[in-house]
Amino acid sequence: MSKKNKKHEHHEEHNDESWLLPYSDLMTLLLALFIVLYGMSTVDAKKFEEMSEAFNAALTGGVGVLDQSTLNGTTKNTPTKEQDNQNTSTPVTSTQSMSQLQKQNALRKQEQEDLEKLKQQLDNYIKQSGLTSQLSTKLNQSQLLITISDNALFPSGSATVKPDAQVLAKSLSSMLEKFPDYEVLISGHTDNVPIDNDEFASNWDLSFARARNFMEILLLNNKLDPKMFSPIGYGEYHPVADNNTETGRAKNRRVEISIIRKYQDPDSQVSISSTP
Repeated sequence: MSKKNKKHEHHEEHNDESWLLPYSDLMTLLLALFIVLYGMSTVDAKKFEEMSEAFNAALTGGVGVLDQSTLNGTTKNTPTKEQDNQNTSTPVTSTQSMSQLQKQNALRKQEQEDLEKLKQQLDNYIKQSGLTSQLSTKLNQSQLLITISDNALFPSGSATVKPDAQVLAKSLSSMLEKFPDYEVLISGHTDNVPIDNDEFASNWDLSFARARNFMEILLLNNKLDPKMFSPIGYGEYHPVADNNTETGRAKNRRVEISIIRKYQDPDSQVSISSTP
């Protein structure tokens, strides 16, 4: 071969330039990284967390937060219509809550005044009728409680309401007309001496029958709503005194009428009672 040919062969030899491809990819990634770092320097912690999740999703092959936003046609930085409504309604909700609280306080105050008036009316009736040893009233944070001794209502071992007690029931029903929207519970109680007759199998049966029969007398007043009344038989299991004495057993044999408050104040501990 001539020198000319040898020179031509040397000219055709080229350096390996395959390294340019990964180099260009690396530079592109570095540029992207710098852009991201610059962007993160101007966002808050929440946006930083979203950006971190997006990168994590991209590196693991999933769809990140940013990709989802793009697909949905929205971005995380732009509040949605729902968020705008929530932000706008926040002060309104606070105002409504304050207004509702004031309304509840006003209703609670009015209820307290009305129940105190009813209690005073009951106490006057008890005194004028000479029933102070048989009836008592108590007003607390949950109810106005009227307690009636069983011997004022029923013969011993019986659930038949006495004629005088029917007059009492009718008088009570007239007073309850002012509280048509209140739940009223009539509960019967006995002592722990087992009942011994063919009419009732247990003290539970006797206590329930007494509560039901007295309630039926109250509901002869058609101005009262029966759906607001409920009879309950507790038997001997809610004593208020010691069953080991005759005096205690007499106190335990009773019927209670509970007018349940609608606006109870858990912070209130006011209790007004009238005991025989």
